[in-house]
Amino acid sequence: MRLRVALAVSAAMFTIHAASAQEPIRIGSSVGLTGYSAATDRAWRDSLELAAEKLNAAGGLLGRKVEFVFEDNRSEPQEAVVGYRKMIANDKVVAVDSGCVSAGNAAAASSLVRAKVPMILCSILPPRPEEQKWAFSFLPPPRFESETRFRYLRDHTTIRKVGILHDPTPYAMMMRDLGIKVAQEFGIEVVTTESYKQDDADMSVQIGRINSAGAGAIVKMGQGGSTVTAAKNVKQLGLDKMLLMASLDDGVLFTQAGEILGEQFLFVAPGVQIPASIPAGPAREAADEFLNTWRAKFGDRDPNAGARAWDSFSVFARAVKEANSTDGEAVRSAMEKMSGVQGAVAKYNFSPDQHVGITENPFVLGVVRKGKFEVKRSGV
Repeated sequence: MRLRVALAVSAAMFTIHAASAQEPIRIGSSVGLTGYSAATDRAWRDSLELAAEKLNAAGGLLGRKVEFVFEDNRSEPQEAVVGYRKMIANDKVVAVDSGCVSAGNAAAASSLVRAKVPMILCSILPPRPEEQKWAFSFLPPPRFESETRFRYLRDHTTIRKVGILHDPTPYAMMMRDLGIKVAQEFGIEVVTTESYKQDDADMSVQIGRINSAGAGAIVKMGQGGSTVTAAKNVKQLGLDKMLLMASLDDGVLFTQAGEILGEQFLFVAPGVQIPASIPAGPAREAADEFLNTWRAKFGDRDPNAGARAWDSFSVFARAVKEANSTDGEAVRSAMEKMSGVQGAVAKYNFSPDQHVGITENPFVLGVVRKGKFEVKRSGV
């Protein structure tokens, strides 16, 4: 009798274990599918699905399918918090790979830490050290964007005074403060800083103040359709010599702004947005692998955010394989060992003390010529 009971219990445990082994690995993602971050975060979502589709076709991760759970935060921090709580409590996600709404990711970080859920992020790290321990950023450090723009002004123009135009997001505010310091390193003076809201339909007052302060260029810090609005205002104000220098963003917006301002409009770009800028070698091979897969599904759609999402999932999957587990602590520890991993956008170097993976500047300065993106190599 005891033997039959023991056998029955063993059989039941085996059945439960087998069923569990076949359940998908659920990964959450908070993305701004509406609002100012929509263009970037839709690409983030689509690329994660594309990467998971490719991995699942090859057998999945640890023998299990990967399934993403997406929550639209509408580019609002409070919506992000609600979505994160749902993914943790109801969907039982083992990690999150989230979009570029930095305020939302930061607002929800404490909940993820308590649940021991690793955070893979498009955005900057959350502010507190205990939260940063569980977060890994695939966003190039803000300094790199500033360096790329100010180096161009110093080396290729006579412009030595600029104005900073920024939105109220944590990332843009960080870039503003850092940009003032970096400008000084390149012999550039920030004569004024002006703020705007992401849904402002007109920025002519702010741009007029930047012009009156004697700036020869506007260094814009913030993403979304506001870049096109700023370009229109520069044109409407008749500022024929004013440069508008945009932050990292979706190429559709760059194309629209470039059509308005021509070579007065410049933008920060990773190599995948201008593939000809990537030299032959491992970096070009990794970029081509992604771009070939992306273009087969999405054609000429801009690959910027999609490439970083692809890289984020690739590094995460590698960490899961290294840990041979989806346990949060095990995956977090394995992520800290992901160093020297070549991705489509950059080489990633994580460590216990380094949770921002991009440690070398991957950017070039781009310009729109006849609807195509090219590297801007000479002055105005």
